[in-house]
Amino acid sequence: MPALRGHHLICLHFFHGEGYDEAFIENLMAILERAEEQEILISACADDVCRSCPHLRDGRCLYEENADDEIRAMDGKALELLGLSPGRKVRWSTLRARIPDIFSEWFALYCRECDWRDSCEKDGFFLELKQK
Repeated sequence: MPALRGHHLICLHFFHGEGYDEAFIENLMAILERAEEQEILISACADDVCRSCPHLRDGRCLYEENADDEIRAMDGKALELLGLSPGRKVRWSTLRARIPDIFSEWFALYCRECDWRDSCEKDGFFLELKQK
């Protein structure tokens, strides 16, 4: 059962095969494959995606200064928007069905300044939701 943190429950719906390196991308693709077949355990901190990230140190994101605090706040907002909490389990299809209802708020809060936005904008689902 894959474990995913709040923002990954939203952002991974727009994954388009890009990442830090090939090992990171392969890990992410394997996680998504499992997520589509199994329930997902909602994590309150570094998850299965983070574990292969080169910026994770001692369970904290060191991507840039204050990154860990910002990501934890983003995770909290994602869970609030999705109506979920850490420790619960959810199906990928359930999440995907909720994304259109929360996308405009999520986009306004997080996508505009996101370093991964160019990658997401290659995804048809992202583009469809952005146009609404």
